[in-house]
Amino acid sequence: MSENKDPQVAERGRSVEGVKFVYDFTEGNKDLKDLLGGKGANLAEMTNLGLPVPPGFTITTEACKVYLDSGEEPVALRDEVSAHLDALESRMGKKLGQPDNPLLVSVRSGAKFSMPGMMDTVLNIGLSDKSVHGLAEQAGDERFAWDSYRRLIQMFGKTVLGVDGDLFEDALEKAKDAKKVTVDTELDAADLRKLVTRFKKIVKTEAGRDFPQDPREQMDLAIKAVFDSWNGERAKLYRRQERIPHDLGTAVNVCSMVFGNLGPDSGTGVAFTRDPASGHQGVYGDYLQNAQGEDVVAGIRNTVPLAELEQIDKKSYDQLMQIMETLENHYKDLCDIEFTIERGQLWMLQTRVGKRTAGAAFRIATQLVDQGLIDEAEALQRVTGAQLAQLMFPRFDEQAKVEQVARGIAASPGAAVGKAVFDSYTAVKWSRSGEKVILVRRETNPDDLDGMIAAEGILTSRGGKTSHAAVVARGMGKTCVCGAEELEVDTKRRRMTVPGGHVVEEGDVISIDGSTGKVYLGEVPVVPSPVVEYFEGRMHAGADDADELVEAVHRIMAFADRKRRLRVRANADNAEDALRARRFGAQGIGLCRTEHMFLGDRRELVERLILADTETEREESLKQLLPLQKKDFVELFEAMDGLPVTIRLLDPPLHEFLPDITELSVRVALAESRQEPHENELRLLQAVHRLHEQNPMLGLRGVRLGLVVPGLFTMQVRAIAEAAAERKAAKGDPRAEIMIPLVGTVQELEIVREEADQVVAEVQAATGTELKLAIGTMIELPRAALTAGQIAEAAEFFSFGTNDLTQTVWGFSRDDVEASFFTAYLEKGIFGVSPFETIDKDGVGSLVREAAKAGRATRPDLKLGVCGEHGGDPESVHFFHEVGLDYVSCSPFRIPVARLEAGRAASQSEGSDHR
Repeated sequence: MSENKDPQVAERGRSVEGVKFVYDFTEGNKDLKDLLGGKGANLAEMTNLGLPVPPGFTITTEACKVYLDSGEEPVALRDEVSAHLDALESRMGKKLGQPDNPLLVSVRSGAKFSMPGMMDTVLNIGLSDKSVHGLAEQAGDERFAWDSYRRLIQMFGKTVLGVDGDLFEDALEKAKDAKKVTVDTELDAADLRKLVTRFKKIVKTEAGRDFPQDPREQMDLAIKAVFDSWNGERAKLYRRQERIPHDLGTAVNVCSMVFGNLGPDSGTGVAFTRDPASGHQGVYGDYLQNAQGEDVVAGIRNTVPLAELEQIDKKSYDQLMQIMETLENHYKDLCDIEFTIERGQLWMLQTRVGKRTAGAAFRIATQLVDQGLIDEAEALQRVTGAQLAQLMFPRFDEQAKVEQVARGIAASPGAAVGKAVFDSYTAVKWSRSGEKVILVRRETNPDDLDGMIAAEGILTSRGGKTSHAAVVARGMGKTCVCGAEELEVDTKRRRMTVPGGHVVEEGDVISIDGSTGKVYLGEVPVVPSPVVEYFEGRMHAGADDADELVEAVHRIMAFADRKRRLRVRANADNAEDALRARRFGAQGIGLCRTEHMFLGDRRELVERLILADTETEREESLKQLLPLQKKDFVELFEAMDGLPVTIRLLDPPLHEFLPDITELSVRVALAESRQEPHENELRLLQAVHRLHEQNPMLGLRGVRLGLVVPGLFTMQVRAIAEAAAERKAAKGDPRAEIMIPLVGTVQELEIVREEADQVVAEVQAATGTELKLAIGTMIELPRAALTAGQIAEAAEFFSFGTNDLTQTVWGFSRDDVEASFFTAYLEKGIFGVSPFETIDKDGVGSLVREAAKAGRATRPDLKLGVCGEHGGDPESVHFFHEVGLDYVSCSPFRIPVARLEAGRAASQSEGSDHR
């Protein structure tokens, strides 16, 4: 609950006039998710479609936001709830919690974006010591009534009163042990009556109050608990993980209860209109007889496949299949459905566009295009670059020698290897120490979210494709195997026993395959993904060996390439990387970092150049470097023939090319102590001391080094020009662009440009070859961005170096801060995501936007690109499209992601224009 810091503001929020805070299910629709949350909006939509939805009403997200801001509900809310409750009671012919014929309701959360299991739900509200007898008489089933009552006390005690849920679970286990049964359905009415007494004592002891007998008090407290759960730690953690805004609030749905725990002709289930793991059409889901809804997603009892419902209750099964078809055609997407059957009567409790694996997303998008339900532009919105990146992860080698010990349900694909851990705390602790872990549980619950995020994969012995573990793992793109019943998981002893009696202790390595459900002992080797093989040209869409996933990716990428405006280039420093990037679809090189060419064998030459005392020494070093640089560029131009190659002149901090000062000092001291000759080392040490910098990243580097070390940049320009001339002579088509790094003022660029133009003219004259070499600069300093209009007078292109621009705008060093305080900043919500991962639109992004605008005002044909790793980040690509850049550049393996997101960005902006 938020602290009320301004009573006047809070009171205004509580007494908003003319604002409607409660909507009947008959009043809303699927487009009101901001107001009614996803669950409420979709319940209203199903009601509008004439589907069997239990009557109820939704309290809006606006009411939640007033409550969270002020600490109190809106003044008008109680009266509105009372009016809707009266209408519900009239419709149902029952009163909430009345002793002889009680109306019972559920109170369920429902935010705009799906947050499975992260917020609270309470079922069976309205039951009390008196009304439980009325429910038993009404249903003709005493066991059912007492089972529903014990569920209410358990859920209410944990959710509303903050009682440790394990206390209820332990009491339930003891009751089963005393009866010598293994499942709760084998407890009879007398057993459950005793359990209710025990549960009420737990509430009294732990919460310091009796379980409330007033049904309206139960409902009001449950509504507040759902509001409060929006700011629960697990909900906040999930929102940070999924990048869901924190200010949306949750709606609350009050729905008349229908009961799946009325015996074998009743039950509850979850269904998907297509397989969320593969995307294949068919009958997918889980069903559990004689159970309430939470039993399925909690994985408490293992379910049966949905297809078996046809044998159990054919009438309900046929009706459900018809409804599923209706919903998929209406929503034009995979739908995730919750339903209950009460003595042969089917009721729909929820539908939403279902979470799916990356592979399923691509398959379903193309299937829906083929069915005429969506067009290519919409298909692009149904997939993401993050999902494509998942498909490029390696998979287990099918030819490897493995020891398979179990097989569960393939809930979320991927190949995960790690040390087995048996609780969330250990998973987080070991992961932070650099260990890769697999979280092993009987079943997960929302409290395991920290561990699920930290783990490489999740393995459970209970549950199915609709269990908590499966749903959350799919949403996070995390490998998951559920319902591996052969495994005996003992979380207290921190071990699991596999068939044959072998024991896996905590810390033992296991491997899980989320695509097949197989569980292996030890580490299984991995092989490249078929999607990577496709991008590299080793598998062709439409070929016999290409599976339907590759075909779906091929088609989606074709959609994206047709739509996108942004071109995609690669960050590549050698011919090998350039060729790989070209296979991945690169349209040129946006950043060739020449400093990478000077490491290894050439480092000594650069060292001698920087430390040269005389012009002769300097020229000799440059003379030796020139042919090596020229060879580099010839190979690069050949690999990227016909495509632009942007070459950044030497940029790194000076210390990267100088001997380590400590190591050199030790060598001199040792030589002196041994009275050995050390004139060269001493001279070198003096030079290193002279050039030593406290902060090399902000020191003598980039254009500054080029201006201070005569001949360095001109040597590189000459190598580029001569390489281009050689390629043209060989009938090639080199398209070189020379980029000056770390420019902060136009005067720096003008000096270097004048020297470069002179060198190019000399090479043209010497070779008789006309050369068109564009000269531009990186915008990586705030001053460069702020004076972009001036700098554009001397530049033919800008490339935004967003890595350095982020460092200099924020004033921190990436190498230091990511390890020191970024984790705390992310946990505290200061960052939603690292500004080095996704561009900071408000700060760094503002500079990019303004610099682009100013640069083009000076030079309308100014080419604009970005070459920091933000160029491969999905969210950042959309920003770069929006501000009008011409291209993004990223590492070769991120090129497909950037291509896809560039297409999605263009498609989205077209849609916005049409709207």
